[in-house]
Amino acid sequence: MTRLHQPKPNAFSIPVRVYYEDTDAGGVVYYANYLKYFERCRTEWLRAVGHEQNDLLRDPGIAFMVRTVNLEYRKPARLDDLLVVSLEVEKISRVQIFFRQHIARANPAADEGWDELVYGTIQIVCVNFAQGNFTPKTTAIPEFLRSSLEAIQ
Repeated sequence: MTRLHQPKPNAFSIPVRVYYEDTDAGGVVYYANYLKYFERCRTEWLRAVGHEQNDLLRDPGIAFMVRTVNLEYRKPARLDDLLVVSLEVEKISRVQIFFRQHIARANPAADEGWDELVYGTIQIVCVNFAQGNFTPKTTAIPEFLRSSLEAIQ
């Protein structure tokens, strides 16, 4: 059993059930689907702190895009597993947010009670999509958004 990383007080998590569509023929989660789980967690985190992505896209015309991802796959998730997908905000800069994310599954037989399945670091950047800009450019995170995100860091 791998020891589950102990989250910081600024951690956020969501439950995710593994469905048939998430797996390969052997019932194991396809590796790219972990990125989808991480994305869902970041989206729900943003919503939980009071910011909807649709609203940010509409006004002030920004979105967040992934710049870098570094993942470590430790154990597979399988069909019907109930996972906990979590994040911690590591750093917020003028245009970027750095996350540490984890996916774990309960293991009642383990001392810690959890098996860490996937660990990752994700860097996202704020981009300007205003006025139908289809070639987004990196832009500063608006002050109203950055200050509310920094308040929970």
